[in-house]
Amino acid sequence: MSLDKIFEFFASLKLAVWVLCLSLVLVFFGTLAQEPLGLYLTQERFFQSFFVDYASMAAAVKKTLQMVGVYLPPSTAEQVLAAPRIPVFPGGYGLGFVFLLNLIASQIKTFELSWNKLALQAAHVGLILLLVGQLLTDMLALESTMHIREGQAKNFSELDRFAELAVVEVTNPEFDRVTSIPENVLAKEGEITSESLPFKIRVNKFYANSEVTNRDPNGTIQPPAMQGLGPQVTVREMAPETQMDRRNMPSVTIEASSADGSLGTWFASFWIQKPQTLKVGDREFEISLRPKRLYKPYTIELIDFRHDKYPGTEIPKDFSSMVRVVNLATGETRETRIYMNNPLRYGGETYYQASYDKDDQGTVLQVVRNPGWLTPYLACVVVSVGLLGQFLMHLVGFFTRRRNA
Repeated sequence: MSLDKIFEFFASLKLAVWVLCLSLVLVFFGTLAQEPLGLYLTQERFFQSFFVDYASMAAAVKKTLQMVGVYLPPSTAEQVLAAPRIPVFPGGYGLGFVFLLNLIASQIKTFELSWNKLALQAAHVGLILLLVGQLLTDMLALESTMHIREGQAKNFSELDRFAELAVVEVTNPEFDRVTSIPENVLAKEGEITSESLPFKIRVNKFYANSEVTNRDPNGTIQPPAMQGLGPQVTVREMAPETQMDRRNMPSVTIEASSADGSLGTWFASFWIQKPQTLKVGDREFEISLRPKRLYKPYTIELIDFRHDKYPGTEIPKDFSSMVRVVNLATGETRETRIYMNNPLRYGGETYYQASYDKDDQGTVLQVVRNPGWLTPYLACVVVSVGLLGQFLMHLVGFFTRRRNA
């Protein structure tokens, strides 16, 4: 096939129609797949991939057949995760990439420096900008949470779905020195060294999801580790969670060793909230497995949390957080109230009121960083201007022909 034919193929209107039709099918099956697979796994397999695999599509088809009274053994998220990824249908990234090529090719094919084509070209540019903006959002946007109690100030938010092993040196009472090891490194189960640590860490076992219970001291079940809280617990590996209202509870077993030899095996987990102490010579460290932290160059203090209810009921009417933002680098101090539909925008991030503690003494803020947040608005303006211009040109032409008739 010649390059001209390939170009004509990507610039054709038929390809655009096919992509839009396949996108409708993808959205339909992707929506139904959320019930057996959960939102996050569905997003990954249907919309954040170039192809939908057989196991994921089978789960969606089975759910579809239930709507017409045909019941087949349903697929579970665990089965889909364990199945080989055999591509059977184009995914969101694949369709988006082809549609982007189609728009660019059609722009090149029809480009003409004239007023008659300007409006239509503007509409196409707006669509291209919309696709690029969505890709940027998908790749760069980051959502985390910040849980603050009244009177408390924090300079970090947390990614609840990702873990890190934190080794905090607390030798100096004036400051702490934190060394964090991300989850993807722990999952490789290898040896880890850091210039900030006087010992090496070997990951013996990483559990992406686990269940930790108290160990019977007279039982026969072997403990996961021999130091700290390790001898007091037992751990059982669990299937990864895929539902939105549940999260993985990872755990890890490590062995620490210095130049003088082994420092023993240690067990850390999301189930264990209290850090465990490890001493190397005259230096003291605290070890814990915690949600991944994203540190800020400023602090946010919760001054007051309000939870208003409708009179005579327990139904929430409004909940809001009065916070103080302190930025020592710029000398800025400001107070603002965060409530529904009135977020705080600061430092390139947006803070939304998301939840609160049951005792009404703490707040949970959703922190969103999206560098491409302006792109969809700009794209919609460009498309609207282009379509409006095209409509006005046809309208003026219609009245001109009618007047001359």
